[in-house]
Amino acid sequence: MARQAMENQANFGMSVEVEPMEAKSAEALPTGTGWQYEPKWDGFRCIAFKSGGNVDLRAKSGKPLGRYFPELIAFLASLPVDRFVIDGEVVVEIDGMLAFDALQARLHPAESRIRKLSSETPARLVAFDILMGEDGTLLLDQHLADRRAQLEEFGKIVCADPRQFVVSPFTRHREEAAAWLSGSGGDTDGVVCKRLDEPYRPGERAMIKVKRMRTADCVVGGFRYGSDSNLVGSLLLGLYNDNGKLDHVGFTSAISDAEKLDLTRRLEAMREQPGFTGKAPGGPSRWSTERSSDWQPLKPELVVEVRFDQVTGHRFRHGTKLLRWRPDKSPSQCDFRQIGQ
Repeated sequence: MARQAMENQANFGMSVEVEPMEAKSAEALPTGTGWQYEPKWDGFRCIAFKSGGNVDLRAKSGKPLGRYFPELIAFLASLPVDRFVIDGEVVVEIDGMLAFDALQARLHPAESRIRKLSSETPARLVAFDILMGEDGTLLLDQHLADRRAQLEEFGKIVCADPRQFVVSPFTRHREEAAAWLSGSGGDTDGVVCKRLDEPYRPGERAMIKVKRMRTADCVVGGFRYGSDSNLVGSLLLGLYNDNGKLDHVGFTSAISDAEKLDLTRRLEAMREQPGFTGKAPGGPSRWSTERSSDWQPLKPELVVEVRFDQVTGHRFRHGTKLLRWRPDKSPSQCDFRQIGQ
């Protein structure tokens, strides 16, 4: 979050400067004592400020979020607590599952559209830390164990509707956190690990995050050349939908330099329209360059096993890791049931 001292002094009379404490990635949960484990929520990180009737929501970048979530602004303003700073996550739930695409749809310039969505798919604030108490006391220097106790008390005081506000669960037992990681997904996409004896460290990667990773067998429905290269840069992945059509679901660029030449020759020999018979790749995307915006369709014969973390709107949200080729797997076996979609 950008420096907020001056902004919040103007609006709230606060001289508190807050950047959210962040996390560094790890492959496994830490061992030993003194850890608190929390779900990693699939939403927008947010720090909520309140002083009197003034409420502000700030994204991790420091940008204001309030205009996109007017229902949260109204809800926080109505709470029977005049002053607080809460660290949490804004989420949207649809049919009992968190929906990141519905959350992204809020970032829309038209106020009428935002108002409509705020009524149809209202957001919830999931609180996992408290940085200023209702009496105006800054809590940044207190240990997590003490801040968590105060957050629990805050939750009891506000007695909020859980559809609008909830205090995030936690565990101090590694076995329970490991069970969260092995789950099938849904509300969370991993576990955040925090030291009980640590203060809040604004802007520092002082926590550990372990993301839930799952695997799926996918059909290679096409490929893109690398930037300024005649060699393959990424494989385009597909899964069969309920209508038997091959939908584009993501990509993997985890291809070693040593195998690119032979793989390129193999793929070029398999080029054939249409590649994807359902949803097809678009043009340039956030990961593609001008050179790689065009994609080459392939016969749907090759199958790869990939590792992924999150699925949004029937697509892998991020790039995947190629684990192995699956010549033993029939392409027809690669459908959305693998990823619960």
